[in-house]
Formats: sequence, structure tokens, C-alpha cells
Amino acid sequence: MKIVISGYYGSKNAGDEAMLDAMLEVLHEIDPNISITVISVNPENTRKRHNVEAIAWLDIFSIVRKIFSADLLISGGGSLLQNVTSRRSLYYYLGIIFLAEFFCKPVMLYAQGIGPICGNFAKRLTNLIVNRVKLITVRDHGSLEELRQLKITRPKIFCTADPVLAIKATTLDVGRKILHNYNEDQFIDDEQTPLIGLAVRRWHGFDHFQNELAKAIDQIVEKFNARIIFLPMQASEDVKAAKAVAEITNVDCTILNDEYITSDLLSLVGCMDILISIRLHALIFAGVMNVPMIGISYDPKIDRFLDSIGENPIGDLENITAEKIFKAVEKILQNKNSKSRDSELLKNLHDKARLNAELAIDLIRRS
Repeated sequence: MKIVISGYYGSKNAGDEAMLDAMLEVLHEIDPNISITVISVNPENTRKRHNVEAIAWLDIFSIVRKIFSADLLISGGGSLLQNVTSRRSLYYYLGIIFLAEFFCKPVMLYAQGIGPICGNFAKRLTNLIVNRVKLITVRDHGSLEELRQLKITRPKIFCTADPVLAIKATTLDVGRKILHNYNEDQFIDDEQTPLIGLAVRRWHGFDHFQNELAKAIDQIVEKFNARIIFLPMQASEDVKAAKAVAEITNVDCTILNDEYITSDLLSLVGCMDILISIRLHALIFAGVMNVPMIGISYDPKIDRFLDSIGENPIGDLENITAEKIFKAVEKILQNKNSKSRDSELLKNLHDKARLNAELAIDLIRRS
């Protein structure tokens, strides 16, 4: 079996790399002999990081050759079919799908978060191309609604879960070692010192958010003697955002400024007592590692994921307040059972995430 995977890979975004890790892990568990090629922004990085064949996202001749000889094109996971963060990327990913359809190759949208898609032309083109794929799995019910509004009805459609939810939890040893290297004191071994993880990024409304978060940090440290740890999901962007917040606090914060592989980030998140995040996959990591989370929305995908686990964001970047953040932290820290999440719910999401790969392999076998 030969599979080509198209997605936002090689850009050193920890969330996207975690999705690829999870996809490869489950696909190879189901069929160890499967051959996978990833279309990547940085093929060399993808080869080294994931031990998989990779080709450049603008190398159209290699892409054509690989798709022509493939048994399946997987588009996903992630929010590929949207034009809010980038208008051009939507047409790129649709173009890759169309190329596979041109060669009569089966196409699967793999655990995608669909939309928002703005503009009549973009919507019509999406409808025309996506209605010709063989199979669609989406990671949330909001994406199902987007497909309905786009009048995409011909392929088989399943609501599953984000691929990362199929990944295995890891030990805390690596995370503890990383934290020790950043801090000479041994606060991470002190059970009386809460560790509050923060995953932040710049977006519309960030100026308001950073001011409110800084105020909340000061209050949290003063009342709970907590340590604040900024975790980078995309170091090139998140470290700058973390520094912007830390500079206006009145307390010491730890800013992790290295790039980490998926297992390292999982271990780091697992060391936290609470994770506050506007990054989707940082929240998903918290779910995998059974860490209480506080989500702040900047995109519908945050709301959709939190809804899937029976939670809601405490606000968005433009209306969040320091009081809301502090109260959410206080509620968790005062609840001794806050670490005990609904294991059945998480297992169900794990099984749904794994179903994506099972459906992909089944599609090849039936084609």
C-alpha cells in the first residue's frame, strides 16, 4: 500500500507535527508494511523528525509522480480547508486533492476541521472538488455543519476526533529534566508549588489578552505561590508572544524557548497542574496527559474541541478578563479531584481518533 499525505507539515508547528506523529503511529500499527510519503514545507526536517519519505510542497513534478503511483491521497489532518488564516492555502490544498482526482486516485479528508470558508467562489470550488472525494472524516460536529452549509453530501462522512487523541501518553521524566535544565531551583519536585503551563500565540485581540493574562499571572502567583511555565507550540512565534506577556508581569516566569518533539511536549504538559492555552493542540496534549485545562478561544476549532469534551472556553482574546482567568485557576486548584477527568470520554475520543486510520486502510483495500 502506498499513501501520500498532504498537510501543513514541516513548518515546525508542534500541533501539526503531533498530528503527523499520531497518523503515522496508528497507520503503521495497522499495517507495518505500508509506504507513506509526506508533502512537506521542509522535507529534510520531516524525514529526520518522523523517519518517513518526504517531498517538497512546491515540487510539483515529484508530487505528480507520487500521487500517480499512490493507492490513496490523505488530505489532513488539521484545518486545511479554510481561508481565514491564509486565502492561498485553501486553493493549494484543493489543488492537491484535484490532482489526485484527475488521476482517478481515491482521496480521504482525514480528521479535518472544516472552515470557516469565506467568499462565494471559494465555497463553490470547495463544493465542486470535495464532493468528488471518496471519504471524509472530521474532528468535530462544527465541521459537519460546515460541510452541510457547503452542500457537500456525496462522500461518506464520519465525525471522529483529532488524530492526536490517538497518541499514547508518555512518562514525565523528560519534561522534568527539561524544567530542571531551565531552573536551578528544584520547584518542580515540590508538590506544594503548582505549575501553571501557558501556551500563547499572537492573534487579533492579543494586546488586550496579554494585559489581562499578565494581571492574572500576578494574582495567581501571589495567592498560590505558583510557577508560570510558557510552553512553545511553534517556537518561532510563541516565544515572542510569551515574552510580550512576561515583560509586563511583576513576577518571574519561565519561558521555554527551544523546539520540542511531540513526546517532549507531551511530557512537559504532563508535568503541569493546569494548562491555560489558546493553542488547540496544547489543549489536546492536556487531554492525552490527563491535565486540567483552561481554553481561551481565538478560532472556532478551540470551541469545537472543548465542546467535544464537555467544556467551554472561558472567553476569547478580545473579551477575556484577568478575573475570569484567575477564577478558573482557583476553581481547579481548590478541587482536589481536578486531575480525575472522565476516562470513558477520553477513551471514546481515543477510539474515534484511531478510527481515522482504520477507515483509511479499509478504503485502500476496497478500492
